[in-house]
Amino acid sequence: MITVEKLTRRYGDTTVVDDVSFEVRPGRTTGFVGANGAGKTTTMRMIMGVLAPSAGEVLWNGETATAEVRRSFGYMPEERGLYPRMKLRDQLVYFARLHGMTADEGRSRTDELLGHFGLESRADDLLDELSLGNQQRIQIAASLVHRPAALVLDEPFSGLDPLAVDSMVDLLQREAGDLPLLFSSHQLDLVERLCDDLVILSGGRLVAAGPVEELRGRGADRYRVVLDGEDAAWLRDLRGVVVRDVDGPTALLDLDGLTAPELVRHVGERSAVIEIARDHQPLSEIFKESVR
Repeated sequence: MITVEKLTRRYGDTTVVDDVSFEVRPGRTTGFVGANGAGKTTTMRMIMGVLAPSAGEVLWNGETATAEVRRSFGYMPEERGLYPRMKLRDQLVYFARLHGMTADEGRSRTDELLGHFGLESRADDLLDELSLGNQQRIQIAASLVHRPAALVLDEPFSGLDPLAVDSMVDLLQREAGDLPLLFSSHQLDLVERLCDDLVILSGGRLVAAGPVEELRGRGADRYRVVLDGEDAAWLRDLRGVVVRDVDGPTALLDLDGLTAPELVRHVGERSAVIEIARDHQPLSEIFKESVR
């Protein structure tokens, strides 16, 4: 498990990460979100030891994360860190050997990863001969080639089409299903789809962290009401609720004084009902409410 304890980073009088603490647990995918400049990349660089913290520390399984421990992590920086004029197989084997693999082990692992992405026929191509999406695939392969103990990925899905995203997700689930996995993204739909836990930064400070379902539960009691053949617009006049959206017989509303049993009773007295069900708060709204 990766534990971030009170990490702080200052540049002169400017604090860009301020007393941030959270955990990245094994077998769980942790989404790291925040607006541009929130401090996500700086935090990830401190986790990896690329930047030294001004205060705080990073722990691995309860002990201080040493340089040797961090060598076992897989890291994908937001800016591509590969060699554009080097052949794909050669540089992936090179990265594998930097992490302690033999040349034969590196070649076998490289061919396995290239095969997953359908790039085995391009193993002898130069990196800058690939599309940006395929370059992103190779960047991910470089973070996985040494079979890491944990993964820290900065915007891994940037620039990928939906099919490439699915291929990437499949690979990560296969290769990192039991590992601590932290990834940042501005694509909240992907975060919602993939993440078990969520960490939200705003202005360098932690504003929310925890399991996604727990964070959803902090919001308003939201319900979806589906009436049988009647327009649901009349629900706007029902006291004790705030109607967020109406689409014909379907309404999305928050309880604002009314209890769930009272909602069921009032709606049932007025209309035939197909469904009244608790509705999940989207991550986009959790994010907006957290950074206000």
